[in-house]
Amino acid sequence: MNVRRLIPTTALAGAVTLGLVSLSACGTSDAADKGSSGKLDVVASFYPMQYLAEQIGGGHVAVNTLTKPGVEPHDLELKPKQIGELGEADVILYLKGIQPAVDDAIAQAGVENTVDAATLTTLEAHGDEVGHAHEGEEHAAEEAGHEGHESEAGTDPHIWLDPVKYAEVAKGVGTALEKADPANAADYKKNTDALVTKLGALNTEFETGLKNTTTRTFITTHSAFGYLAERYGLEQEGITGIDPESEPSPARIKELQDIAAKDKVSTVFFETLASDKTAKTLAGDTGLKTDVLDPLEGITDKSQGDDYIEVMQSNLAALKKALGAK
Repeated sequence: MNVRRLIPTTALAGAVTLGLVSLSACGTSDAADKGSSGKLDVVASFYPMQYLAEQIGGGHVAVNTLTKPGVEPHDLELKPKQIGELGEADVILYLKGIQPAVDDAIAQAGVENTVDAATLTTLEAHGDEVGHAHEGEEHAAEEAGHEGHESEAGTDPHIWLDPVKYAEVAKGVGTALEKADPANAADYKKNTDALVTKLGALNTEFETGLKNTTTRTFITTHSAFGYLAERYGLEQEGITGIDPESEPSPARIKELQDIAAKDKVSTVFFETLASDKTAKTLAGDTGLKTDVLDPLEGITDKSQGDDYIEVMQSNLAALKKALGAK
């Protein structure tokens, strides 16, 4: 998806070098010592990791997220100070393949309790995320020297949009916090179980709400919802595939118009942290409605809810309306 946003390697290398100078001056933290607050210092790469840390860590953790509210995660440029502070964390939670700048900085930080959410569940390749990317975009990505928004194996990294996979990640995060802070292991386990139960209830809401619909096809700005679609038997059609702000080809627009007519699609979805221009243009050309389907990469005052569960419930309501749930 957002290949245009990746930080040039030279710029990153300079930032990492400066960050390491700061890191070496501060030394590394022992998880057993914890931070000055007496809490476990947890650094989360972006909102889905932050939510897990806060829900599972509770009062025992101090969570700092690298991606502030309103910042599109792929736009993130780490400052030398942030890179230096990474080395002082007790635990780092991230998802490899989403933010290349973060991946590189974390690799340099060398924190013992570093958790890659991508290793806590099974990643898959989805047609609209990988195979359905358009040749022009793939060529542009190659020209820029980047791999795009997919992980190294060409898989879809959007695991948090499937409550079942997200629950698997939650269990792994809980185990990591127990290891980093054994004294509070019982509380981490209790909080993990409570979160997994909430995610299980959310999964049931989606299963029930999307069981009977007029159509199973939805159109969205980019292909972030492959896991969600697969979980609930839906068909995702991304307008631009890799990059939600690039212009789709005329052939892709025609294809989507045909799909909309054939599959009785009523709505074109856009997201809160990226431009809605393409979605609204397509909707206008085809006489369709528009609505928000939030990929939950960050929470802002524009989000349809205050946290992961609430925004996912808003996504469910939007899907039920668009798909004609009965």
